[in-house]
Amino acid sequence: MEHFGLSHILYEPDKYNPDTLDLIIDEEAREYWLNTCEKLVDKYVNFALANTDDPTVEIRALKFKTCYVEALKELRVNPLAHGQLSIRLLLDVNETCLRSQGFFDLWKQQKKYENESALANLSSRLAEIDAIPNNRQRWTELCQGVLAGNMFDWGAQAVTDILDRGLYEALQKIQSRPWLYDGLDKWLEKIEKTVHHCAAVFVDNSGVDIVLGILPFIRALLLRGTSIILCANEWPALNDITNVELEEVLHHASLICPVLSAAMANGDLVVRSSGQRGPCLDLRTISVGLCTEMKVRGVDLIVLEGMGRAVHTNFNARLAVDSLKLAVVKNAWLAQRLGGPLFSVIFIYEDKPSET
Repeated sequence: MEHFGLSHILYEPDKYNPDTLDLIIDEEAREYWLNTCEKLVDKYVNFALANTDDPTVEIRALKFKTCYVEALKELRVNPLAHGQLSIRLLLDVNETCLRSQGFFDLWKQQKKYENESALANLSSRLAEIDAIPNNRQRWTELCQGVLAGNMFDWGAQAVTDILDRGLYEALQKIQSRPWLYDGLDKWLEKIEKTVHHCAAVFVDNSGVDIVLGILPFIRALLLRGTSIILCANEWPALNDITNVELEEVLHHASLICPVLSAAMANGDLVVRSSGQRGPCLDLRTISVGLCTEMKVRGVDLIVLEGMGRAVHTNFNARLAVDSLKLAVVKNAWLAQRLGGPLFSVIFIYEDKPSET
């Protein structure tokens, strides 16, 4: 049965498969991701131990580790033990094991700190963008800002050295053009002749990513007359921003930026839950309410940001409206599999499929 309202979002919803890699048939990928997830366990444990003074934390962290390592062992023997094996499932099982031991939001304090730090730089970033007189150059800078912001991902091993730095260091790190998937010119041509009515933007990380990457980008869309639905996770996962946290960030941002403030006041900028519990995005599991609102508001542009939402899932998805898939590939194996170096850029713009 087709999910209510998905035909407005997906082209041929019955053929939709969120997962890019099938870890059942792709043995090399399965081996790599099972090993990678196992190596990441200690990172989570250390983070848990360093970020709380709760006396029970050591035993709970150890139980989490056992829970996840055992689940991975089971998946090596029986890859179908938890359903169709994918990167999405591996990340979901990790979150389930964390929650089973009372770790509901391991990155909570870190996210708060990063959001506050990024908000302190928002005004200067907006002024810098507004000072670019050429429309094409300004939009290029906005797009590069989204990509640089997406480097700030606690789920990626490759970026630990830049997490304590800022947007400008990240801008230096991303692949120079032509990008691995380079639809920037196609996007720039599109916005020269079209103003989208409403954009649904599925966002990723807290801090620099949402505040200095996404907010300037959606502000530029608002200034063109496009209304915005920001869709964020329902449940905490890694350092991904939740819908509740995003409401708070927007409140602070609205005190800094009159454009955001006005759009929030008149309903042109809203935050909604994407209904997701993990860092990936299965469009079949977004709420009926969000589907309906996207239809009622006349969403004609969907933006999927970050590796979880635009590479691990939905990379091959055909959407029913214009779409942007934006991410920096922060995993060397995956970058190589896609045919590029570490920090390759995915910038895919697709027009909605023509009616046949």
